[in-house]
Amino acid sequence: MRVALLKRIFVYPYGLWLFIFIVAPLLIIVWFSFGGTDFTLYHYARFFSPLYEGQPFFQRIYIAVLMRSIYLAVISTVICFVLGYPLAYALAKFYSHKSFLLFLFLVPLWMNFLLRTYAWLTILEQNGVLNAFLGVFGLPATDLLFTDMAVVIGMVYNFLPFMVLPIYTVLRDMDKSIVEAAQDLGANKVQVFLKIVFPLSVPGVISGVTMVFMPGVTTFVISNLLGGGQFILVGNLIEQQFLRVGDWYFGSAMAVILMVLILFMMGLIKLFDRQPKDGRTDKTAEGGALY
Repeated sequence: MRVALLKRIFVYPYGLWLFIFIVAPLLIIVWFSFGGTDFTLYHYARFFSPLYEGQPFFQRIYIAVLMRSIYLAVISTVICFVLGYPLAYALAKFYSHKSFLLFLFLVPLWMNFLLRTYAWLTILEQNGVLNAFLGVFGLPATDLLFTDMAVVIGMVYNFLPFMVLPIYTVLRDMDKSIVEAAQDLGANKVQVFLKIVFPLSVPGVISGVTMVFMPGVTTFVISNLLGGGQFILVGNLIEQQFLRVGDWYFGSAMAVILMVLILFMMGLIKLFDRQPKDGRTDKTAEGGALY
């Protein structure tokens, strides 16, 4: 009885913190998005409105910016997955000093986000480190700065750890007896990976994809610095409405639309998670029927 009472007491401060810093700000944003006391859907309609009659839907300015943001976020997420999964797998399975290697991998996160992004300005600029390195081998200089590629590079660099860590955690804690059972049943390494390891790591993949895609689609610092302000993403639009234009109503409406879109896409991602509650996939639960 006392334990249950203590648990409730300790829950109250967390609930208060949750309401003040998460629920209340979201409610305020939703309230502003509907025009405050003047309840209206004008700011939502404005986001989807064309500049001229007959303009195609995906060419409307705000829709085009949103699609561009999603496009770059998806590309960054895919690259992070392609680079992050093998790294997480290697850290979890092969290296005896994985704690030290993981520590080295996380060291850049100790640096300020802005400083890490500014560093890529020095690397990618015309007279930067990259072109100096290419010049040593007699290769032509590249002009990556202030392009989509530079924005994607900045996203991948900053968000890659958020893909690696969830996958690494799942792979590290995976029940090795399942893998051994599959090998005893005659499965080769490729079959073990495709039918055992990867399906069991899907929750980590989903967490990684979510943690990369969400900041990727909402970022504005990376696009400001590495895009040179030439490539406006939806995060930049929201920032401008709040800090420059002063139209909090329209900025809040865009923020709500973006939140709904992210929640919808997270729901789609969750459809790929077919893990039963006991932590096994349907295939692995069948045991010898696999092979």
